[in-house]
Amino acid sequence: MKFGLFSKNYFLKRKKMLKLKSKEYYKNLFDKSEWTFETLEAADHLCEVIAKEELNIDIYTNQYEVVTSEQLIDAMSLIGLPISYPHWSFGKNFSQQKTAYKQGQMGLSYEMIINSNPCISYNMEDNTTCLMLLVIAHAGMGHNHFFKNNYMFKQWTNADTIVDYMKFARDYIIKCEEIYGPEEVEDILDACHAIQDYGVDKYKKPNSLSPEKEKQRFLDALEFERKDYDPLWETIPNYKNKKIKKRKKKKILNQPEENLLYFIEKHSPSLPTWKREIVRICRKVSQYFYPQAQTKMINEGFATFTHYYIVNSLYDKGYLSDGFMLEFIKHHTGVITQQPYNSKYYSGINPYTMGFNIFMDIKRICENPTEEDKQWFPELIGKDWKKEIIHAASNYRDDSFIAQYLSPKVIRDMRLFEVTDQENSSKLEISSIHDEVGYKSIIETLSKQYNRERYLPDIQVTDFDKKGDRSMVLTHNKRKGIRLDEEEADEVVYNIWQLWNYPVFLISEDEEGNVDEISHCGMM
Repeated sequence: MKFGLFSKNYFLKRKKMLKLKSKEYYKNLFDKSEWTFETLEAADHLCEVIAKEELNIDIYTNQYEVVTSEQLIDAMSLIGLPISYPHWSFGKNFSQQKTAYKQGQMGLSYEMIINSNPCISYNMEDNTTCLMLLVIAHAGMGHNHFFKNNYMFKQWTNADTIVDYMKFARDYIIKCEEIYGPEEVEDILDACHAIQDYGVDKYKKPNSLSPEKEKQRFLDALEFERKDYDPLWETIPNYKNKKIKKRKKKKILNQPEENLLYFIEKHSPSLPTWKREIVRICRKVSQYFYPQAQTKMINEGFATFTHYYIVNSLYDKGYLSDGFMLEFIKHHTGVITQQPYNSKYYSGINPYTMGFNIFMDIKRICENPTEEDKQWFPELIGKDWKKEIIHAASNYRDDSFIAQYLSPKVIRDMRLFEVTDQENSSKLEISSIHDEVGYKSIIETLSKQYNRERYLPDIQVTDFDKKGDRSMVLTHNKRKGIRLDEEEADEVVYNIWQLWNYPVFLISEDEEGNVDEISHCGMM
């Protein structure tokens, strides 16, 4: 499946700001339901003026792609990337989503945006003029600023090179399929995808390489391998008599390694260079998506706050009509709707609602604090709300954002409470309600729920027999006595063994140091 240029591609790139026209001109332009590219340019221009001058938004250059529903599904199946390497899972995702959409089982988002420079956003061609302006403000200003300035994306991703790197990855994997066969390549990709959640550096910033440097690094690795193993080198006179400096042996594991793909890439004793490169590609892609899972709520909340402020500011200044605002309110309300817990449509807390409410509350606390606010957030009282909101969007992720800024007022407004499900009881207990103790407990519990690391088993490489049978030992650290599912553990260990090619052991260790063997693969 290829993801090429769209039929209605429009690249908005201006070296200088366009001169504003009359307010009546824009009001009449945006009052039409059918948009034109002139409409899009005007919307982008006005939104950017408001965003930069009033909110101090800092963004990459925007690239808007106007797409059909099928093209949007195509982009969704590639996890939002404009280009990717071939794999059956992408085609499967495309087929499932297309079928569900045609049968009315799912709707499509109004837009989708990519963390890249220029920042690429896909806008549905069926959107009305109001929706086009809304998504430009939401994605082109809100998400764009968040991608460029949030510390998670600044530390873990490189927006300048991701598209070029995916082109390199696609071309390389296609070439491997031509040389080694599609089945061989598919097996290595399947194994990497199965453990891609364990291919991320969580606590240190990885070195970012440009696509050109990536290619050169791979060529250097091939050359080193050729020189290191080519028997022709031994025919050189006095080759064996040359004094070779002995290198000090390095200890492989100074401490446990949680990045399994990195460990396999660097230390696999027999993995061919081309397979090692594919492992690296999958690891780099996993690293690229790591911040997105950690910032879903705060990212959507900031983008929703941004489009809400921009559209209302444009209306107050006379650029938008009442009819436009009625349609906007309908769409905005739909985005932040939170179903009650006892509704059959309830599917958890809406991240748009939670994030938007907290950002709006920060603005309220800075401008009109109550006595309760002065007690809970003394550091926000009397501060510039615009600076505080930009600060929050730049320096927090979902769990820390909730821990820092979730207020009792938002808890009451959203009717949040804490439910405890005791293992030895058939009844549920309402353990936290709307009192001072309950507020603190709800904030702590909700913050933990938004910490993605709590939902992934803690599995690390703890031992590697380099001189013996080259076996790898993985240790699962139990949390609250929760064991791994043995069937799923067997499948994961099998995939790791496919990459490692030597015995793999998975053991589980509790807080008291008791060890149980969960699974193994590769034993004779």
